Amino acid sequence: MAAKCLEIGVVNNMPDASLLATERQFKDLIVQAAGALPVRLRFYALDGIARGEGAAQHIAAHYCDIGALGHEKLDGLIITGCEPKTASLADEVYWPGLTRVIDWAAINTRSTIFSCLAAHAAVLHLDGISRVPFGRKLSGVFDCAVVAQDPLLEGLGPELRIPHSRLNDLAAEELSAHGYRILTSSPRFGADMFVRQQESLFVFLQGHPEYDADSLLREYRRDVVRYLRGERASFPQTPEDYFDPLTGKHLAAFAERVATRQSRHPHRELANLLDDVHPAKTWRASSDGLYRNWLTYLASR
Repeated sequence: MAAKCLEIGVVNNMPDASLLATERQFKDLIVQAAGALPVRLRFYALDGIARGEGAAQHIAAHYCDIGALGHEKLDGLIITGCEPKTASLADEVYWPGLTRVIDWAAINTRSTIFSCLAAHAAVLHLDGISRVPFGRKLSGVFDCAVVAQDPLLEGLGPELRIPHSRLNDLAAEELSAHGYRILTSSPRFGADMFVRQQESLFVFLQGHPEYDADSLLREYRRDVVRYLRGERASFPQTPEDYFDPLTGKHLAAFAERVATRQSRHPHRELANLLDDVHPAKTWRASSDGLYRNWLTYLASR
C-alpha cells in the first residue's frame, strides 16, 4: 500500500529580507529529510506583518490564505518567528493572529514545530513564560547534549550540533516547572530543544537547524553593517565555532581596527574578508536526522 502523503504547513513570518531564504531552507530540509516519504508543503504568512511590494506579491502568488487555515487538515505545522518591533512579544501587531494559529495547531495537527522566536511567543501565550535577555547576542554553532530519550532523537547520538542566533533565552527551570520536557541542552545557554505533549506534540526549538551553511555569515555581515551605520550600539561578536580559525583571527583583528578607528574603509574591508568565505554546514547530520524523525513521527500517527 502506498504511503499517505503528509500535509505539512509552514507559517513563514520572517521579515522581507529573509522571507525567500527561510522558505527555501525549509523546502530543502523537508525534501532531504523525507526521502521516499511523500510530503506536500503549504506556505502561509501571518497578517499584520508589514511587507514591501515584492514580498507581498510573492506571498499573494505562492502562499495559501492564512484565514483558510481553520478549514485545512494538516498533519504537521512549522511556525517561524518574526524580528520584534516592541519590547514585549504580546504587543506585536501580529500577536492576535499568531495566538489563534497556536490554539488551532494544538487540536488540529499531530505535531507543530515552533522555531526560535515562535517558541518564545508560544510559551508566553500558553503559560506566561517570559524570555530573558542575554547580555549580548548568542550566535554560533553549539554542541547540545541529549538529556532525555525521545523518538525525535532516535539515532542521533549523544549530541546535536545546532546553530543559534538570538538575543533572548528561556529559563530551563521555568520550562520544567510548567511541564515542558527538555530534550537537548548546552552548558553554554541551557535548553535547546524541548517538547510538550497535548492533543498535538508541540516541539520548541530555540536554535535553527534549518539554516544554510552561510546563514550565520549573512547575519553577522548584516549586524556589522548596522553597527557601521550607527544602527546598533556595539560591534557584533563573531559567531562561535563557525568560521575557520584563520577567518576568525582576521575578523577579530578587523573588529579591533574598527574599534580604534584604524580602518579607513570598513565596508570595503568587511567585503574583502567575507566575500570568499564559505563555512561548512557542520550541523547537517543533526538537522536532517531531527526532521526525518519528526516526519516519521507524523507518519506513524
